[in-house]
Amino acid sequence: MTYCIYHIPGKKIGVTNNIKYRVEEQQGYNEGEYEILEMSDDIDYVSHKELELQKKYGYKVDEKLYKQLKCNQMNINVTEQTTTFPCPINKLKGQLMDNMGMKWKTEHGSCIITKESIKWIMKNVKTSMFNTGRSYVYNKAFARWFDNNDAYPRTGAIASDQCKQMCRFDKIRLWAEDRGLYHKGDPKTQTLKLMEEAGEICRAVLKKDEEQIIDGIGDCVVVLTNLAHLAGTSIEECIDAAYNEIKDRTGKMSNGTFKKD
Repeated sequence: MTYCIYHIPGKKIGVTNNIKYRVEEQQGYNEGEYEILEMSDDIDYVSHKELELQKKYGYKVDEKLYKQLKCNQMNINVTEQTTTFPCPINKLKGQLMDNMGMKWKTEHGSCIITKESIKWIMKNVKTSMFNTGRSYVYNKAFARWFDNNDAYPRTGAIASDQCKQMCRFDKIRLWAEDRGLYHKGDPKTQTLKLMEEAGEICRAVLKKDEEQIIDGIGDCVVVLTNLAHLAGTSIEECIDAAYNEIKDRTGKMSNGTFKKD
């Protein structure tokens, strides 16, 4: 799951894993009225960084770390047949929205909470016969929904381009998990795969084959996402590290290549 540290100028600094729902739908702000300061998959890092930035910007510092908030403590119970949520149906949607991006594995495949999958959950969830304060869905039916539907809507669901990008990476990781790539794969095989895909791009560029160039670049992004995961990091963290290194770099173009000062 990727977390955003967001800033509403003059108001607050906070953390969320769902910018559109938390900042736009809940708090009423539009794009351009807030900014994303940092993104990370490390909840410990963002939890402490949030307090550090609140203090730096002169805002009231939260009493609890983000990771200690109840909204980040939805402990589900996964059995062979069902996934049980720790709340009644009338409170489930809010819990799910607060845990956007949460993933778990079942006997029938991996599941993830997205705005679209929440719709399926709320339509098919049932009250536990043993505890009315709990609710559940059947794993096989939920996993089959992912096989036949796009968990990430293509238009309008997430306004921020950054959040759209995060969803694409999550989608790749979910695909890889379902196919056992993270369980049986390793960084060496993914590195070799990357070299193979890079070679395909080179051939496509020489042939000026636009369709194959697009396909090759996409394949490289998929391989890099999986390579990062297998190496114990994330593609988002790698991108952020690279950008932080180049953002203030100066130089000039020479023979089609940017040469830094």
